Amino acid sequence: MSETEKMNVDERRKYIHKMWKRYRAADKRGKSRLLDEIEAVTGLHRKSIIRTINGQLSRKKRSRQRGRVYGIEVDDAVRVIAKSLDYPCAERLQPNLVWMAQHLKKHAALTFTPETEQKLASISVSTLKRILRRVGRSEPKLAERKPKRPQANSLLRQFPTSKIAWDIKEVGHFEVDLVHHCGVTTTGEYIHSLQMIDVATGWSELVPIFGRSFRVMSNGFDFLLSRLPFPVLEIHPDNGAEFFNQFLIHYWEKKLPGISISRSRPFQKNDNRFVEENNQSLIRAYVGHGRFDTQAHLSLLRRLYDRLWLFHNFFQPVMRLKHKQVVSPTHFRRIFDQARPPVVRLKELHLIPPPGLSRLDILRVQTNPLTLRSQIDDLISQLLSLPTLDHSETVNIFETLIQEVDISR
Repeated sequence: MSETEKMNVDERRKYIHKMWKRYRAADKRGKSRLLDEIEAVTGLHRKSIIRTINGQLSRKKRSRQRGRVYGIEVDDAVRVIAKSLDYPCAERLQPNLVWMAQHLKKHAALTFTPETEQKLASISVSTLKRILRRVGRSEPKLAERKPKRPQANSLLRQFPTSKIAWDIKEVGHFEVDLVHHCGVTTTGEYIHSLQMIDVATGWSELVPIFGRSFRVMSNGFDFLLSRLPFPVLEIHPDNGAEFFNQFLIHYWEKKLPGISISRSRPFQKNDNRFVEENNQSLIRAYVGHGRFDTQAHLSLLRRLYDRLWLFHNFFQPVMRLKHKQVVSPTHFRRIFDQARPPVVRLKELHLIPPPGLSRLDILRVQTNPLTLRSQIDDLISQLLSLPTLDHSETVNIFETLIQEVDISR
């Protein structure tokens, strides 16, 4: 707002109304000074100020309302002309009303009287804006229409949004996620990494699958659940349709009777913070962000993930949050417990029967971590050297399924 901008009628009336009490309470000399001040601020004539301040301060209503100058004939003409020009703004339409009306009349698209033509020639831009608001385009152009929002997956409403508590002591509560190995484009079918993380112990189950169909998802879960040394109590994925569909929900209810199914809030990755962290440290850190879409990629990834499963669960020390120490109203410090591999945390809970526990101990004792690391590096080198799928090649999904489940591999 510039200093030279004038006050409008309402602003002047409001200012004079504020000064009215001071004017009434002042003596003759004080009133003169106040009138000088009001005159300088509002720009009104002194006599006009005196008449206003001694009379009715509120604005008077019109004693007779002005009648409508442009009738329905003008509205109809403007409607047809605006439609023929694809509804330009009033500033562009106003200078072209007359000649366009005459042009449309030649083509028998518009009829009007000489009086209507005179009104079209004299109409102002502001009046034309008001008419266009009444008779203009009722819907936006096709390109300007917002796309219809897809209907939300009705299955999602059946399952609560939550997150598994970070300090939960009970094992079997799994965060689940799917990592895409599509490279820079999501076109076509490609390999995904299906991962389950137990919140209490950090135990990870990981398997590559080709695509996201129910057949390969259920095959991947069959493999993970058969290798898992303790029961599953809760499945907690994100809101993806690959998890929440009738087929997979029925599969979970049949495979794991009484299982609790929950989901994270949309666009809130922190609700699945443990599996999201492992997506980076256990998957992306080893295989990167490239595209894997061949049977050879899948075979190598399965061998690699078998060794990463052994390396992470049996040898990798995992730190778990112990408590949060408040430093100030806006800051806190995280206190972690002693770092231990997930298998050690699992043994401390005394949940695994002796035969299963003995098998885990033997597997750990017989494994040389240096040899395991060397095998992991060799498999990664082989994986990254493989070419991606050619456009003329296809992959048979049935050949990508895991035929046998053997946890001793």
